Amino acid sequence: MTLMAERPVIDGTEPHSDFEELLDVLDELHVPDGYKAEIIRGSIVASPWSRAYCFRVMELVCDRLRPHAPQEHRIGSSPFLYVFPGDERAYGPDIYVAHQRTFESLSNHLDGEALAFVAELTSSSTRGDDLTDKVRVYGKAGVPVYLVLDMQEEQATVFWTPSDKGYDSHCTVPFGEGLAIPAPFDCTLDTTGFEPPTPPAK
Repeated sequence: MTLMAERPVIDGTEPHSDFEELLDVLDELHVPDGYKAEIIRGSIVASPWSRAYCFRVMELVCDRLRPHAPQEHRIGSSPFLYVFPGDERAYGPDIYVAHQRTFESLSNHLDGEALAFVAELTSSSTRGDDLTDKVRVYGKAGVPVYLVLDMQEEQATVFWTPSDKGYDSHCTVPFGEGLAIPAPFDCTLDTTGFEPPTPPAK
């Protein structure tokens, strides 16, 4: 199967399929190199991994937040699938923080409600879901802090005060400024260095 870069691809599953069946299909699905698969709005969606420079950004976020993470919590960017059965969603966030006991499991499906923090770096294919669907689902699940790094607009938005509709509070700053990250972190995230590299001169 050929996949177009920067475009999410639905694998042909019908919306509103049984969620457990979708998870089983996802486990057996061969996802091409360079893509990750999630369950969004009743379908399996494959989207391209972030561009190479986003690795630098993810490393900076992890390094800068790690000293402020709650006790016995771990921060990482390895590909794990966090499941939200009530909303029939399964996301593979770019960055996450959860208690270390969350990872003492033989399953490859982790509990989305165990997340203390999650961050997504947008691409042109994922930006819409990162700023709408995931805001609602992460907030409804009670994830305390959700950070969206909008790589197209070069700005960072933090959401907090989770509610049934998503989040009641948010703040946005351009890359290069400090962004207050609420409890359980209570720190200021320096967003310097989050900007994309300058294209080489032609």
